[in-house]
Amino acid sequence: MSVLLRLDASIRGEASVSRRVTDRLIERVAAPDTTIITRDLSQGVPAIDGNWLGAVFTPAEDRSLAQAEIAAHADALLDELRGADTLVIGLPIYNFGVPANLKNWFDQLARKGETFTYTEAGPQGLLTGKKAYVVLSSDGTELGGPVDFASGYVRHMLNFFGITDVTFVAADKLVFGADEALARAEAAIERIAA
Repeated sequence: MSVLLRLDASIRGEASVSRRVTDRLIERVAAPDTTIITRDLSQGVPAIDGNWLGAVFTPAEDRSLAQAEIAAHADALLDELRGADTLVIGLPIYNFGVPANLKNWFDQLARKGETFTYTEAGPQGLLTGKKAYVVLSSDGTELGGPVDFASGYVRHMLNFFGITDVTFVAADKLVFGADEALARAEAAIERIAA
């Protein structure tokens, strides 16, 4: 049995294109016995700060109660990612970049010795062997276009963690033809599922 971790970042709820396309992708790629864990990042992910730094890098037995609470949340996010075979990220583009809570999620997970390490050859990701799908939606930004500052960041962070098998599905440039954009996304999903 495999585990799929779904991350939704859209603040638009039921009106979200990325959520709708993510639903469709999961319908097509998840096996019937797949366990699906959903985390709605739009509900809030704490930004890292000095308290977070102190908490996650203090040995568990030496943490204060406040540090233990901070570390427990960060560790829960880490355990979800470690336990997943497949990752599906709903990525709406906001102001040419990633939603703040998705950035916060990556920040919570970027921990030396947990998701990456440094070697003489440079950084090495520790979460290898996972597959990631990223469902990108945007009103006007084209996936990979000159003002798409979201997809490259997400790919880089996943690669940094060792997740190098990354496939994007785009429902982009929606204001220039939503039906066409959704048809392209559906065609991409069908190619993936074939």
